[in-house]
Amino acid sequence: MLDEYADHYNRHRPHRSLGFRAPDDDDSDVIPLPVGWIERRQVLGGLISEYERAG
Repeated sequence: MLDEYADHYNRHRPHRSLGFRAPDDDDSDVIPLPVGWIERRQVLGGLISEYERAG
């Protein structure tokens, strides 16, 4: 459970101090804006929700 939370925190969760980027973002100069449908993925049994563009 802790590994899953750490992955969410470092790869997906936006951080205010980083300009709303995740710590592991590859390109810090580009912030993609979602266009179209959004999918929700539940993490930690629904305790956290992550959102991304539907593909």
